[in-house]
Amino acid sequence: MATMLLMAAVANAQSNNDPTIMTVNGQPVSRSEFEYSYNKNNAEGVIDKKNVEEYLDLFINYKLKVEAAKDAHLDTLTSFKEEFSSYRDQQIRPAFVEDADVEAEAQRIYAETQHRIDSMGGMVKPSHILLMVGQRATEEQQQAAKVRIDSIYQALKAGADFADMARRLSDDKASARNGGELPWITKGQTLPDFEKTVFALEVGQMSEPVLTQAGYHIIKLNEKGGFFPYDSVHADILRFIDQRNMRDGIAVRKVKELAEAEGVSSEDVLVRKMNEMTAKDSELKYLIQEYHDGLLLYEISNKLVWDKAAKDEAGLANFFKKNKKKYAWEAPRFKGMAYHVKDQADVKAVKKAVKGLPFDQWAEKLRTTFNNDSVLRIRVEKGIFKQGDNALVDREVFKKDTTVKTIEKFPIDAVYGKKLKAPQEYQDVRGQVVADYQEQLEKEWVAELRKRYAVKVDEAVLKTVNKH
Repeated sequence: MATMLLMAAVANAQSNNDPTIMTVNGQPVSRSEFEYSYNKNNAEGVIDKKNVEEYLDLFINYKLKVEAAKDAHLDTLTSFKEEFSSYRDQQIRPAFVEDADVEAEAQRIYAETQHRIDSMGGMVKPSHILLMVGQRATEEQQQAAKVRIDSIYQALKAGADFADMARRLSDDKASARNGGELPWITKGQTLPDFEKTVFALEVGQMSEPVLTQAGYHIIKLNEKGGFFPYDSVHADILRFIDQRNMRDGIAVRKVKELAEAEGVSSEDVLVRKMNEMTAKDSELKYLIQEYHDGLLLYEISNKLVWDKAAKDEAGLANFFKKNKKKYAWEAPRFKGMAYHVKDQADVKAVKKAVKGLPFDQWAEKLRTTFNNDSVLRIRVEKGIFKQGDNALVDREVFKKDTTVKTIEKFPIDAVYGKKLKAPQEYQDVRGQVVADYQEQLEKEWVAELRKRYAVKVDEAVLKTVNKH
């Protein structure tokens, strides 16, 4: 009995600390959720900041749309589940990985690498002098390089300093600066003939001239040994793990191991972890919920507003007809094309080809008639032009004293189309009409949602937003 009273007291205290600010379709919304959304969307740098009362309507509309998406069962779609799970897992899975797990992975990578390299003969640290011989070098050029490398080899045998000769004579300028010294290498990292030679040398020994795909080398072996000690490559291995996103692989493995041990699914393990983490971290809770609801909002808005409006040709035409005055232009425009041809006969041929066709079919007709093979007969710019958009249109249609740059190989210029005082059909201002039609559909949809779902706001709690 005492335990039950204690739990009730704790629950009541939590409720008082985070009261319900509203209910939408019977679903409670906490003050902290509203504050999270409000503060995020009205942070420093936001241009159109809202006060709490102004933001309230936007938030309610958002919640109404999410409720509509749930009623439409969009949260049961496989595509939705997969995308949401992917995002949730990005936030949750890293919590399964501890420092000890990363260290174990680093040691595993080291052990595998050490075994592989040592079993192939270990590592060598050579120096070399290179005289480059191009793949297309003539026999005469190759022979000249051979004479020169032999001369260098004889000088080295007579006591010349290897590092000094490399700095002065080697064509490998990167290593030449260090006296010909190369980094540690393992088998498979360099040219086959170079590798065969260097791994056969003893420490301190110098090879005779060796020909590879790069040219002639004289190779000296400075050091030989097994793979680097663990401590010396530890930081590099950790960087490698992060760069390859291997922490996520560790997390996936641990989740699977936990699921198998408990006899549940990996999804069950992830959901439990999410609930544990979000119970302690409200920012994470609302971040994940925001993504969840945002996906639903996108799906239903696209279905009922954005995509619907863009594809509703009859609706767009009717909307334009009713609001035609709204789309008046300040100045006439030219609906047509500016084109350039090689032959005078094509000036009339172009006009004849598109005459009587709908404007949106001109481009395809011109392509198939005049530019349907490898020989281009015309260059065309099609659209609805205002003064200043195109020099040729400015000169021929708007009668402006404008210089038109001649297009090479297409010296004859012409225009074809109509000069319009105002748009004649919605296609002339399609982008504006689609945006306005979408706005109207959204307003109608929100009005319908306001009637369908009950919304109750606790005004007393609303006044305490960011003031408690």
